[in-house]
Amino acid sequence: MVRAGVAAFGLTLAGSAATAENVSYRFEWQGAGGYSMRGGMSFDAGFLGRSEVRAQDLSCFFIEGRRDGAPVGRWALSMLDEETSWVLTFRPREQAFAVWGPDQPMPQAWNMDGAGTDCGEGGFGFNIGNAAQDLCIDGRLVVLSQVAPDRSFPVTRDDAMTFPADACMGPMLMSGLSGQAGWNLNAKDDPRVQRHLQ
Repeated sequence: MVRAGVAAFGLTLAGSAATAENVSYRFEWQGAGGYSMRGGMSFDAGFLGRSEVRAQDLSCFFIEGRRDGAPVGRWALSMLDEETSWVLTFRPREQAFAVWGPDQPMPQAWNMDGAGTDCGEGGFGFNIGNAAQDLCIDGRLVVLSQVAPDRSFPVTRDDAMTFPADACMGPMLMSGLSGQAGWNLNAKDDPRVQRHLQ
């Protein structure tokens, strides 16, 4: 895959456990049509008292998709650029991602906009909007993956989990994570990244 990069599927890819100041979560989403997605995220433990944690609060994030057990794509935080749809709403007190509701028209847009067509050639993304929870693969909406937009999406805290090197930005990017193709040590200094992290 061109935009998504090349990496093995799994939560235990080469990397490093989150630092002591961070909390980490793993999650798995079951779509329709044999599609599924799993991934992980990490953020500063000080944010646990908030009602919501947003995309700009994350230090690490990645998602990897499958259909009937076979990898179909992935996306990681270091792939973020000025064209990326990037909205994330996590409710730490509920240990769940926000789903569609009257006050949340599109609570999740992970490299995928509401039309479901902007994950890029060879790309992968996920979205929760008013129509459905669904996937984008290779720049196209995967209608077959759709489930109800208000279905709950819980997560599991796992501070011992490791992250792929391309999943992390900021201070963790400069830590002892092992490298992967496309991993940019200077990403935190990239003005395109700074706009998204402010």
